[in-house]
Amino acid sequence: MPTPPADRPTAAPGPLAGAVPIATVRRGGVVESAHLGHVVLVGPDGAVLGGLGDPDVLVLPRSSLKPVQALAMLRSGLRLGGDLLALATASHSGEDFHREGARRVLASVGLDEGALRNTPDLPSDPELRARWQAEGRSPERLAQNCSGKHAAMLATCVAAGWSTEDYLDPGHPLQRAVLDAVRELTGADAAGTGELLTTDGCGTPLPAVPLSGLARAFSRLATAERGTPGQALAQAVRDFPVWVGGTRRDVTALLRGVPGLIAKDGAEAVYAAALPDGRAVALKVLDGGDRARPVAMAAALRALGVDAPVVAEQATAPVLGHGEPVGEVRGVDVPLLP
Repeated sequence: MPTPPADRPTAAPGPLAGAVPIATVRRGGVVESAHLGHVVLVGPDGAVLGGLGDPDVLVLPRSSLKPVQALAMLRSGLRLGGDLLALATASHSGEDFHREGARRVLASVGLDEGALRNTPDLPSDPELRARWQAEGRSPERLAQNCSGKHAAMLATCVAAGWSTEDYLDPGHPLQRAVLDAVRELTGADAAGTGELLTTDGCGTPLPAVPLSGLARAFSRLATAERGTPGQALAQAVRDFPVWVGGTRRDVTALLRGVPGLIAKDGAEAVYAAALPDGRAVALKVLDGGDRARPVAMAAALRALGVDAPVVAEQATAPVLGHGEPVGEVRGVDVPLLP
């Protein structure tokens, strides 16, 4: 066998290694495709209860990290509650109330959208995006799905007396506080997170974390003691799910349909959720597409005994032939450890 060039890796790094099917695509009863990835279930004590693939695979959590980022903001002096606190955790759809909410957060500390440093974008809601395009509207920072988080970051900086112009710098006190919270809640050591910082799509620093650590972070938020910032954050997500996602989003439907659940989807098909008793799920779909993400989460929640109607609704997605259903996308059953 020829020796590969020295600059070509001989093994797949990161989540490629150890990935297994976590969702299948059937057409006419035949398995046509499979989505590979990783799923982990953890208990209230953080112990792994089951899963598929590698529970400790290192992933970029993308927007699934937003509740942890928001917790760091609350600990640093952010004064938000209710719908606007939920918006701080959001990958929102850019609907009118989302954009107005971000304006309200900024106005509360004497700022406007000119202070935002996130990447301008069109709304992610398909109907609203199409309307903006038809009207010839340009991308805006407030319309970008992370504007609530960025507005909350700026409000945190004002409350803490930190500079606002460089709030995205990895060395900024805000971003150091976020990284401290990530390490604490995930249980990952510095070598597992702090040395692997990159930049998220919206411009914020992004650490890599073990998938099991992401699940543990959600478990800790879901079981945070009453009166703590973590409990306030979890309650805001539970009470205002449409602010976390949007009118037509699957994560919003899941939050509404499973009592006490907290959940957050992320780009490249990362997803994390926790039940009020502390059992939690985190998953990564290897191809980064959203088709398998909701069905894989439904399979994971079923493994934890959740039988809410919304889980049954999201357990499959239709495969169409000539515009008619001829098959389905379904999550692979997630085994529990003996």
